[in-house]
Amino acid sequence: MAIDLIPAIDIRDGKVVRLLRGDYMHQTTYDVDPVDLAVRFADAGCRWLHLVDLDGARDGRPANLELIEKIIHSAKLNVELGGGIRSEEVMEYLLAIGTQRLILSTRAISDAEWFKTMVHDQRFRGRLVLGLDARNGRASTHGWTTGVSDNPTAEQIVQSVRDWPLAAVIYTDISRDGTLAGPNIAATKELLRHTGKMPLIHSGGVAKLEDIIALKSLPIAGIIVGRAIYEGTLDVKQAVAELI
Repeated sequence: MAIDLIPAIDIRDGKVVRLLRGDYMHQTTYDVDPVDLAVRFADAGCRWLHLVDLDGARDGRPANLELIEKIIHSAKLNVELGGGIRSEEVMEYLLAIGTQRLILSTRAISDAEWFKTMVHDQRFRGRLVLGLDARNGRASTHGWTTGVSDNPTAEQIVQSVRDWPLAAVIYTDISRDGTLAGPNIAATKELLRHTGKMPLIHSGGVAKLEDIIALKSLPIAGIIVGRAIYEGTLDVKQAVAELI
């Protein structure tokens, strides 16, 4: 089965940015229109777009809704959206405007019973993605600004949800995110031992086509790429072709 190349657009204050290891103090801003960028990804053969509202992730509620809706309606892409999605009212609204998948992380980790209820709710069944962001093997939340030593491990979390009707789990090694240092293949392999039939999407560290080739040997559903695209070290169309 083909693996999806999923380009990422991270939005802060209406602009396309990338953070280094999730640090809001280490931001690179790109002079590109996010709507035009999404259209270009569709033209390159992508089927999905990974869209993150960084203001929402930090503040606990989506903050770039007008722009998000414009991207959804302008690009012929399936959009998975994350950042500040912590209530069922917000979830209903985002699905109503055309979002295909909703990525939940902070409340999913901190309020497991609520998350379980939402995952099994008919309104959201098969539409929710667990954003599993790990620092030193343990879950990090609140836009990656919070991560403590007694948080559950990535493996523990995956084992607890692998039989739920989730759309997927996105695994991000925060130490690799935005670094172009290469993916953490060993950690991804280890996590795959615990996922069962749950689709796993890899995120973090991809820099070049060789990284895509290395990852495609794993039984994963998708590869999220951000900075490598913006820095020109990975050609989107070439990467899509490699994964077909």
